[in-house]
Amino acid sequence: MPHRTDVVVTDLRAEHGVPLLGLGTSRPRLSWTARATGQVPPAWEQSAYEVRVTPQPPVPGAGEEPSWSSGRVDSGDSVLVPWPAPPLRSRERVRVEVRLWGTEDPEPTPFSLPLVVETGLLDPADWTAVPVGPDWDEDPDADHRPALLRREFTLPGPVARARLHVTAHGLHEVEVNGERAGDEVLAPGWTSYTHRLRYRTHDVTHLLHEGSNALGAWLADGWYRGRFGVRGGNRNLYGERTALIAQLEVDLADGGRVVVATGPGEGRDGHAWRAAHGPILASGLYEGESHDARLAVPGFSTAGFDDTSWAGVRRYARDPATLVAAEGPPVRCTQEVLPVAVLTSPSGATVLDFGQNLTGRLRLRVRGRAGDRVRLRHAEVLQDGELYTRPLRTAAATDTYVLAGSEDSGEPEVWEPRFTMHGFRYAEVTGWPGRLHEGDVVARVHHSDTARTGWFSCSDERLNRLHENVVWSMRSNFVDVPTDCPQRDERLGWTGDIQVFAPTAAFLYDVSGFLASWLRDVAAEQLPDGTVPWYVPDIPGGPRWTPPRPGAVWGDVAVLTPWVLHQRYGDVGVLRTQYDSARAWVDLVERLAGPGRSWSTGLQLGDWLDPAAPPDDPADARTDRYLVATAYFAHSARTLSRIAAVLGEHEDAARYGTLADEVREAFAAEHLRPGGRLSSDAQTAYALAIVFDLLPEAERAAAGERLAELVAEDGNRIATGFAGVNLVTDALTLTGHDTTAHALLTETGCPSWLYQVAMGATTTWERWDSMLPDGTVNPGQMTSFNHYALGSIADWVHRTVAGLAPAAPGYRRLLVRPRPGADLTSAAARHETPYGTAAVGWRRTGDRLVVDVDVPLGVRAEIDLPGRPVSEAGAGRHRFEVVTAAEPAHPPA
Repeated sequence: MPHRTDVVVTDLRAEHGVPLLGLGTSRPRLSWTARATGQVPPAWEQSAYEVRVTPQPPVPGAGEEPSWSSGRVDSGDSVLVPWPAPPLRSRERVRVEVRLWGTEDPEPTPFSLPLVVETGLLDPADWTAVPVGPDWDEDPDADHRPALLRREFTLPGPVARARLHVTAHGLHEVEVNGERAGDEVLAPGWTSYTHRLRYRTHDVTHLLHEGSNALGAWLADGWYRGRFGVRGGNRNLYGERTALIAQLEVDLADGGRVVVATGPGEGRDGHAWRAAHGPILASGLYEGESHDARLAVPGFSTAGFDDTSWAGVRRYARDPATLVAAEGPPVRCTQEVLPVAVLTSPSGATVLDFGQNLTGRLRLRVRGRAGDRVRLRHAEVLQDGELYTRPLRTAAATDTYVLAGSEDSGEPEVWEPRFTMHGFRYAEVTGWPGRLHEGDVVARVHHSDTARTGWFSCSDERLNRLHENVVWSMRSNFVDVPTDCPQRDERLGWTGDIQVFAPTAAFLYDVSGFLASWLRDVAAEQLPDGTVPWYVPDIPGGPRWTPPRPGAVWGDVAVLTPWVLHQRYGDVGVLRTQYDSARAWVDLVERLAGPGRSWSTGLQLGDWLDPAAPPDDPADARTDRYLVATAYFAHSARTLSRIAAVLGEHEDAARYGTLADEVREAFAAEHLRPGGRLSSDAQTAYALAIVFDLLPEAERAAAGERLAELVAEDGNRIATGFAGVNLVTDALTLTGHDTTAHALLTETGCPSWLYQVAMGATTTWERWDSMLPDGTVNPGQMTSFNHYALGSIADWVHRTVAGLAPAAPGYRRLLVRPRPGADLTSAAARHETPYGTAAVGWRRTGDRLVVDVDVPLGVRAEIDLPGRPVSEAGAGRHRFEVVTAAEPAHPPA
């Protein structure tokens, strides 16, 4: 019997792990991981736990309360366990500890290291702050110069604890006594502002002191009122004025409290909020930023600054019930990239090549005279040696910096834009004073700072590059919302794109909080009849997209993406939260399809961006768009039935299960032909029918054969758009055509995944041929070189090439099922599951396949290897060896 200290509790976390400060729930769910420190039987499982909660008062030693204990709770659950203690109050800070019992352990483990969590403002009545903005008139139809706000205040004693709850109408950065509060970028991010405006809570205790203090803020338009959207975009999407909403709550060492908020109490203490223009002349998410350092206002966020010439502020209204705490991490700088080359274009321009397409902005270190002007233009590609900006459409993507004058001081001026973001690999620099030196210009990578959780590698460096491209495109497009591209005048949260990519995203990064928050906006933007907008948040988008109309693949995000989060993270809560939204979508499609159960009406994007579609009509695919619509109707109805069953909604589970059966029959009646052929004899049609289980068993094998034939007839080239790209290899694998699936994956001719790699791509593209074989850019107006949808193949790569997949929600059980392609000699995948690290690695020498498997404690794995009976393995590291028959490198074309 193992000693109890052979198991320890690690990675204790609340809700989605971040934030720990300013939680938006009184009952945060808890998760933890059990890890072995010595010899523990592979069959070890948690049988019980105890949670201990200890209040942490604002002033140490003042009125400390005793710890609360759950006592022993007999349960094997360790992921998103319901809060066992009394509900937390607003601003409450507690220390949480957990210990476990194993199935055969008479003694518990030691308590975990403590996790300290603190709630935010849980009740709308907790808010005293109201929005305030500059008291000057502005033309709502013109560009706006960002503003500065400030206020001084006095603290009558030493500070014990201070919290700043802050958000804005627009974008903000806040400073306390001259120091930045927090490090997030583009705060508060983009939500459906009318329904939900996100705030964050910052610990600013260390920035305050007894006596005079000051708050300062930068404000910019951002998504709130800046130009944004397709076809030139629209201004004032949510309002015509920017404003700050800030509530600073300071607990003093003597037990007193001071609250400094925007709006109330103006002037009562001799201080008031004031506003002025700063050095930023203009800033837009598409346009870029213009900054004149000669107009800097040093010290504006410090006490004693003379603001007598500043304007006052105006107060605005905001329903505090719409202020919500953040559920995931903010946008931050996560990496810096130096140029790999300094090029001179045929026109004589200086162009920096950063070697990687990315999302972010440039930081300059420059010396020069006052008034020297440096201009930075950004683009993803070069054409004929010049920066090629046509794919940006109306996005100028240009930053300008005017120097204050540093030629004589010897110290360089350092500048980075605050309120814009660009998608680029190349930057054209003009007006640089003197000679560029290494480190003078650095690309700073920005995206939502989600934790990396998944990795893949193999013996084929081309596939490694493809996988790295998928990772970079995800990073580039997870910028507070799951966008479609980071460079042009769009950057919208397209629902269909993330629907097909969500499984890949959930392997590579912890997107549980990121997507849970965005799905709340999906529900908020959903029309009363159940229609899900094409993109969320929903903004005007021209006659094709506005008003929203129901469309398959895109609207199905309401059902399928919550299910992915449940499957990958074991999150039942997201199913409950999104249940009404999911049900409304399926009910709508049921009405549209009518008693015939075949959805054959309305605008459908179908297999969007099929490679055969002409550049000017990306919906003109080989697969009938109504076949796609009916297939997705069946799949969402079936998935909703499963969701209802998990939630205990048994009547709904039966109803939607019956509906799914009826749609399945309607699909076969309308689209199935003798011999397993379909009405659309195309890769996507067969992929949908097979993976969504829409065919009679007798026809399934024939459909798989026909799919394999189509791939061969296409020279192993891909022939799907968004609707089939994440399914076609699975369909081949499910029908016994692994070799064909590998051939499809490793083809290099256009169109294919590795064609992009062969053309030098460092991210995945929007179109299979965003760059044509002759090196010119696709003439379509919708051409991006940084788009994640086609990268959804990585999910199959993880599950089938490497062989690591979930077999139960949250990876409580693993499926280890590698199916090596004939050209690969090794592959490996690793994933940080909610239960710990799971990994599969295999190598092949001749006819022998050696597979190493790491199974987390408390998890069991189903081992399904070629030529070997299926078996089961418990926790620990295992090695398996099998003899496999040699296969041809590629099926005959």
